[in-house]
Amino acid sequence: MSYAPRKSAGSPADSADKPVIWTVSVSRLSDLFRDITLEYDHLASIEPLHLGFDEAARSLRERLATEHCDVVIAAGSNAAYLKGRISVPVVVAKASGFDVMQALARARRVSTRIAVITYQESLRELAEFADTFGIDIVQRTYVTEEDARAGINELKAAGIEVIVGAGLITDLAEEAGLTGVFLYSAASIRQAFDDALETARLTRLEAGRARRGPAPEGRRVRRGLNDLRGESGAMERLRQTVLLYARSPATVLIQGETGSGKELVAQAIHREGPHRAANRPFVAVNCGAIAESLLESELFGHEEGAFTGARRGGHAGLFEAANGGTLFLDEIGEMPLALQTRLLRVLEEREVMRVGGTRPVPIEVRVISATHCDLEARVREGRFRADLFYRLAVLRLALPPLRERDADIVPLAEWSLKHALAALGARPHPNLHAELRACASLLEAYAWPGNVRELRNLMERLALFLAAEPLQALTPSFLVSIAPELAKGSADDPALSSPRPDTESLADVLARFGGQRDAAARHLGISRTTLWRRLKSETPS
Repeated sequence: MSYAPRKSAGSPADSADKPVIWTVSVSRLSDLFRDITLEYDHLASIEPLHLGFDEAARSLRERLATEHCDVVIAAGSNAAYLKGRISVPVVVAKASGFDVMQALARARRVSTRIAVITYQESLRELAEFADTFGIDIVQRTYVTEEDARAGINELKAAGIEVIVGAGLITDLAEEAGLTGVFLYSAASIRQAFDDALETARLTRLEAGRARRGPAPEGRRVRRGLNDLRGESGAMERLRQTVLLYARSPATVLIQGETGSGKELVAQAIHREGPHRAANRPFVAVNCGAIAESLLESELFGHEEGAFTGARRGGHAGLFEAANGGTLFLDEIGEMPLALQTRLLRVLEEREVMRVGGTRPVPIEVRVISATHCDLEARVREGRFRADLFYRLAVLRLALPPLRERDADIVPLAEWSLKHALAALGARPHPNLHAELRACASLLEAYAWPGNVRELRNLMERLALFLAAEPLQALTPSFLVSIAPELAKGSADDPALSSPRPDTESLADVLARFGGQRDAAARHLGISRTTLWRRLKSETPS
């Protein structure tokens, strides 16, 4: 994405008119940020901050109370930590597929014993890439620095000699006596700066609209109603429900499968709310990703000396950080029972008591929670408090899985593939739309257990191969060669194959449910549209 400044590069620019960008980094990424900053300092006021994780989040929150910043740029685990913990957009600098290939090429010059370590999720497309080019690559993921250090020590013991990763990983690798190959390129960092400039432009545009009168909310969150993509009836009903729930300050419980977009919906509810002021925060926390001892302090904060290692001066929790806005509690079903009691009290009393504190802090926060599990079943099992469940679920919203949105699958695939190709600096084939349509039956027959996230990840994998082979046509057979799970999913689903003698036909299932297609489709685990298409194929012409 390019950015066109309002003033020519040669004209004097008032620094007050420039977007304000802070880059947050530790390790060797700081050097790359510094070099690229020189290319953009005529377009923005850019300040580097050499901080990471909790120290960065605390420092940024303190500075934002008195200073203005339009957007923050960070990378890897540092960026993931900052998202949701500060009140300005965080642009994530991402390594492209070409960065990965170039890093692997540099690693191969040193040794064939190579490992790639990435934050939280492995690179699914890397396995296919390695098989294609005959490269033996070990993949590991990490969440904390301790995880990363332990993983590197295990890899070293296993004979790995070169480790590819972000700055933290390469630093730890070299501490362990291994060769570290830095993943990011200058091109990827330039893309992050371009994205930050565009984000800052949109932030200021919306802030200007807000000053002129009723307008969309300021850029506390980057996602809104328009990001809930899909033209199916299910998505249209979802968007209408989001608008309806946005009018109310009541708690919302979002239920949906993994990858179905629960946080995206929460952001849309927040953004479409009646309080469209620029300074209303949206703070997110995954209740299942933080240890119980840390989650309590993270949510409610702590006073100085509350426990061993407590920060000097105390620490404001996420409820306080979200004051005046929205707190999104993801995977609420994983919250320990002891903390459920504290959460219920905060919701009832509208005040929070820090760990080790004696003074309650008044708060005004809307709570939106989300889960992929059956909370009512957990209530019956005694694993979740019934009173907290009813307090959190004043408004309820069930997200439709992708397999029940046949009409949205191909358009979402096309949109995701085009964006993935653009991230690799590649242009989509002129016949891409028609080629994807030819793959529609294959894509629609798959169950998509990972929902939209899985579809997006698959398209990123596909983009890597299409970018490497620009003349390759996107055919169903090529798609299956890249994503064999598509063929396996179709073959294993009895509703998607010809009925066998020892199984019910679709007509039999429909008859069992008295002709009610919705009930029959739910029984088979397919959408009503898929059921109709299968019935039509079984009916003699």
